[in-house]
Amino acid sequence: MNLHQFLQILRARRRVLVLTPAAAVLLALAISLMLPKAYTAVTSLVIDYKGVDPITGATMPAQLMSGYMATQVDIVGSHNVALKVVDRLKLAEQPEWQERFEKEGRDAADIRDWLANQLLKKLEIQPARESSIIHVKYSDADPALSAVLSNAFAENYIATNLELRTEPASQYAAWYERQIKDLRENLEQAQARLSEYQQEKGIVALDQHLDVENSRLEELSKQVVVAQAHTYDLISRRNHLEAAGNAALPETLPDVLSSSVIQDLKAKLALAETRLAELGEKYAFNHPIYQQAVAEAGSLRGKFAAEMKTILRSLNTGLEIARAREAELRTALAEQKTRVLELNKQRDELSVLTQEVEHARISYTAALQRFNQTRLESEANQTNVAILNPAKPPMRPSRPKVLLNVAIAGFLGVVLAVSLALLLELLDRRVRSPEDLSTALGVPVIGVLTDAKLRRPKWRLAFSRTPA
Repeated sequence: MNLHQFLQILRARRRVLVLTPAAAVLLALAISLMLPKAYTAVTSLVIDYKGVDPITGATMPAQLMSGYMATQVDIVGSHNVALKVVDRLKLAEQPEWQERFEKEGRDAADIRDWLANQLLKKLEIQPARESSIIHVKYSDADPALSAVLSNAFAENYIATNLELRTEPASQYAAWYERQIKDLRENLEQAQARLSEYQQEKGIVALDQHLDVENSRLEELSKQVVVAQAHTYDLISRRNHLEAAGNAALPETLPDVLSSSVIQDLKAKLALAETRLAELGEKYAFNHPIYQQAVAEAGSLRGKFAAEMKTILRSLNTGLEIARAREAELRTALAEQKTRVLELNKQRDELSVLTQEVEHARISYTAALQRFNQTRLESEANQTNVAILNPAKPPMRPSRPKVLLNVAIAGFLGVVLAVSLALLLELLDRRVRSPEDLSTALGVPVIGVLTDAKLRRPKWRLAFSRTPA
């Protein structure tokens, strides 16, 4: 079928093409006029999703905007918000709704839930495509009621949004309050243990006291080293004196060089021996003068030996004193080491107790800060949602849309008419052009014979007729 054949079919079935769309339009018009009118009220909400929270300082990331807006749309159309609308408007107490519930709500257990479901059926939430505005639409036969319900859904959505923020914060605040009591007790107990330990050990400034004791330990260590050196020196000098015996003292011995008595006796003994040698040349051994010189020299030698013993006793006494001093210093050093070790132990224990106090204080401070924040959030009465345009009773019904219904019916009627014309042509096939004949018989068309009268215009044909 080509376009010419299609137009020939439509021309032949022009009655169907006219009557079918006209019938469809009249039917749509009649149905639209018979349908009950519905009025749609619209409340516009603006959501400041980029606003900074006045308490936490948090902002909504841009990538979460679509999900956030979808969540808000679901909250507006939630059963919880619808129940709040029912309770706020006291719909369950109105007689007309109670009568409808007795007739239609047999399957529902509660009139509040049934009313909420009925309200949600007429509710439409439409978010703006590229903005943070949500349109809450409610349709009803009563324009005033539609505006009231649309505003009620918007207001109760704001209240629900606020509850969703404050109720978890209230629960967290109560939990933090219980935790704060325990953390405060832990902090007080840790501080009490620290104070008790300081009082028990008499600690005022442990680090300063420890520095003093360490300095004292170092000084005692030096004194012990000096005492050891002094003891070793005395032992060496005593051994030299003991080795010398009654012999002449070595010239290099420090005790000999430092003793003026020894030096004096040594000089006198030298003089006595010189004089004895001279007298020995002059006098005989038994001569009184020689014997007197021998006695003087022996006396000097006795004094010399006695002085040596005195020096030896002095060295022994000094050695005993040095050893006693060394022993005292070693005892003091050991006690000082014990004291320093005890102070180090006290410092470690004090450090542990101090850390316990500090950790308890940090935990308590963090919990107290979070508690104050959650408490402020639980007491907040501001949300990031505001009513931009409240709903007003509409003046014109939103449904049925007569012009739209008629236009759609006209379009569908034309489509139906064309389809019906093609169907009728298929059931009752006729030859309407030479092309149809050539296609049906499969032979070419040589010529077309037509009546000359039929080829003339109708107005010429009327004037050319003669009276009978």
